[in-house]
Amino acid sequence: MRTGSSVIQSTPCRSVARLSGVTRPRNVATAAGEMSPLEVLRRENELLKATVAEASASIQELEGSLSSSNVPLPQGAFAGSPASIDSRALAPEDYWSPTIDVPAGYVYEDEYGAITPVPSHDGTECLKWDDTLWSHADHFRYRWNILKNIRNAIDQNEGGMQKFSQGWKIYGFNRGENNGRTGIWFREWAPGAKALALVGEFNNWEPKEGHWAFKNGFGVWELFLPDNPDGSQAIPHRSKIKCRVETIDGTWVEKIPAWIKWATQEWNEVLFNGVYWCPDQVGAPGEVHPDKKYTFKYPRPPRPRALRIYECHVGMSSEEPKVNSYSEFRKDMLPRIRKLGYNAIQIMAIQEHAYYGSFGYHVTNFFGASSRCGTPEELKAMIDEAHRLGLIVLMDVVHSHASKNTNDGINMFDGTDGMYFHSGARGNHWMWDSRLFNYGGMYFHSGARGNHWMWDSRLFNYGNWETLRFLLSNARWWMDEYKFDGYRFDGVTSMMYHHHGLSYAFTGQYDEYFGMNTDVDAVVYLQLVNNLLHDLFPNCITIGEDVSGMPAFCRPWYEGGVGFDYRLNMAIADKWIEVMKHSDYDWGMADITHTMTNRRYAEACVGYAESHDQALVGDKTIAFWLMDKDMYDYMAAPGHGASSPVIDRGIALHKMIRLITMALGGESYLNFMGNEFGHPEWIDFPRDDTYDPSTGAFVPGNGGSLEKCRRRWDLCDADFLRYKFLCAFDRAMCHLDKAFGFMSAPHQWVSRKDEGDKVVVVERGDLVMVFNFHPTTSYTDYRVGCNNGGTYKLLLSSDEEVFGGWRNLSKETDGDHVSFGGDHDRRPNSFLVYAPSRTCAVYGPADWADPEADRKPAGIPGLGVKELGPYYEY
Repeated sequence: MRTGSSVIQSTPCRSVARLSGVTRPRNVATAAGEMSPLEVLRRENELLKATVAEASASIQELEGSLSSSNVPLPQGAFAGSPASIDSRALAPEDYWSPTIDVPAGYVYEDEYGAITPVPSHDGTECLKWDDTLWSHADHFRYRWNILKNIRNAIDQNEGGMQKFSQGWKIYGFNRGENNGRTGIWFREWAPGAKALALVGEFNNWEPKEGHWAFKNGFGVWELFLPDNPDGSQAIPHRSKIKCRVETIDGTWVEKIPAWIKWATQEWNEVLFNGVYWCPDQVGAPGEVHPDKKYTFKYPRPPRPRALRIYECHVGMSSEEPKVNSYSEFRKDMLPRIRKLGYNAIQIMAIQEHAYYGSFGYHVTNFFGASSRCGTPEELKAMIDEAHRLGLIVLMDVVHSHASKNTNDGINMFDGTDGMYFHSGARGNHWMWDSRLFNYGGMYFHSGARGNHWMWDSRLFNYGNWETLRFLLSNARWWMDEYKFDGYRFDGVTSMMYHHHGLSYAFTGQYDEYFGMNTDVDAVVYLQLVNNLLHDLFPNCITIGEDVSGMPAFCRPWYEGGVGFDYRLNMAIADKWIEVMKHSDYDWGMADITHTMTNRRYAEACVGYAESHDQALVGDKTIAFWLMDKDMYDYMAAPGHGASSPVIDRGIALHKMIRLITMALGGESYLNFMGNEFGHPEWIDFPRDDTYDPSTGAFVPGNGGSLEKCRRRWDLCDADFLRYKFLCAFDRAMCHLDKAFGFMSAPHQWVSRKDEGDKVVVVERGDLVMVFNFHPTTSYTDYRVGCNNGGTYKLLLSSDEEVFGGWRNLSKETDGDHVSFGGDHDRRPNSFLVYAPSRTCAVYGPADWADPEADRKPAGIPGLGVKELGPYYEY
């Protein structure tokens, strides 16, 4: 049953049809229209009969069998003999995560929204969500006035945000005409340079007379290269290229163009080279060809009501110790993610970075897709396939700083310390060894303001006009060219404050957010980029990595907020590390639930128990905190080897930690790849000996080894190891949200956080979740409060055998739980449950429970939800 306040869906559920007791969603509508499942079945049957007419007797027997059970046929007709049918049977993910179909020859093209005018209010509309912010209304008015002035200047001088944000059509390499001749235009902003020429394989790395650029009055160097007499391009596709620049001090250097679309490093070379990427041919929709531009085939999936994000890194996604490719990720990883039930992937390290060990955070080429993993067209094909599988694709974008690398990156491009950055300390990120953008003189701040002392990187000057063009265009480029669906903006706290959030404890006092510590230029840039992305791409999703808790961070830009859709709830992961350092008896139920729910009203969060940060060498994952060295000797499944109390405890708590985080940590959820099954080893990128830039301490390398820069899928897939139990529970959690939409439900209530019993009872939507963290004590007839009356049944128990539990609490044996009225834990109703030690259990309306669900075609192991649940969505 459903109550009026139970679940609010931001997008309508997809239509469903009931076949054989299984709710099967229809595919996303295409240009050819949408057919009902029965019509699809009819047409497939006709095609099946036509294809195998000579075997009509066998086909009739097969169809009779299928008809008797009302099982729908899979997508497309059977292409072989009846013996091949079993291999094409529908898997549960075909019901829960159906693929998107389009007509033959269909080409996907974006339909852009209009850039909206800046509202006429004074920037304080967002204060209606928090009246206490009126004490700092002047700060909101001040930054709103800056935003309006920039938008007005862009409209007056650049032809509007639409044109201004397409800087790549002017800068870098573009096909065009000059005096009636077709060829290549090249433009580069380098105001401090004295001379600039193009060199590369096309001219044997020595510029000829026609290869020198001319500088206009705005500091932009321009060059036109007409096509060859035979019609071929003057610079061949895929050929290496650089700028030869005479810097402001007269030094000659070779630099990769700032707007380059691809850069590569040969196996026997130290430095990267820019690559002229301009395929001469256009491929058919979905065709992957080394010399053809990829044509997108599948539409973007609709924006989900809640994100279940699978954070991933293409290069380290292989089971083997190697750098994995976009093509291998498309073939091997995307089906795995779909099967788990995630609806979004968040991809790290896409922007080119010369130092692999930076995890992609020391960007050198902002418009170039990382060449270690393949070509731009192979990345596009990977994203298109993700869309076919119904997966939202987010990119981990770095606009908070840039690499200090002067050989491969944009730092010191024209020999000056500024350009896109602040100068000096303000312009360098001391920890990330990168440059920080200047959002107003070249791209970065210069001098003392341009260096980040901890990250060892450069800080952008967000008040610089060309920096604004560069970064706004960059944000649009990846969505335009590659069809990303949104971004996770890295290091936003560092951007928003002059102190970068380092050695600074935020207490929640508003003076910490709105004052001299605030980098207003950076905040306004974030408003502008959210304005641009959400207007042009209405379903765009932006997530900000902010640890400070900046108020109005997730209120729309047009209210005067910063404009993000979600903030990463980073405090949760830190809390789990803190908790796991103490005895189980000292775990504070109120402390845990407070951290989970401590977020600003009307500002959505992405909760997570651990991300890539906790998986890196030098840190520890939750699995390692819980089980440590025992994971190497005692992870055998029952009947396959020895176990240990440490492993039993670790597996039990691992499941509980993840479910309570998903239930309370935010309006969406994130997991880093491999952590769903308790990956036993950290991530260690290949690296040489170095020194910590902030302390000068020696940091030993690993000899360039890739041994720990991979994911051990073989452990998860091994039937004789217990990793499979954690993976199965993660899959069931995701599908429970698909069925009940509990993460997006506005009703969230913690009715019990008992320090003695170590019990937490949570209501989320129509569900009641019971967590017993006590190390030894189980409770019979334990009374739990609930909002809705009626009969409840067990939908999910961490104690199921398929999850590595003991089956003391199982949907197979648990009965009805009839609620009764009367106040209990400040709830109007309550019912009795059995709560075994170190287990979590989810109860829902009995009408939507089915203990035998996981034995049916659409069944998810261990999940007792009838059909696809009452509020099914991708």
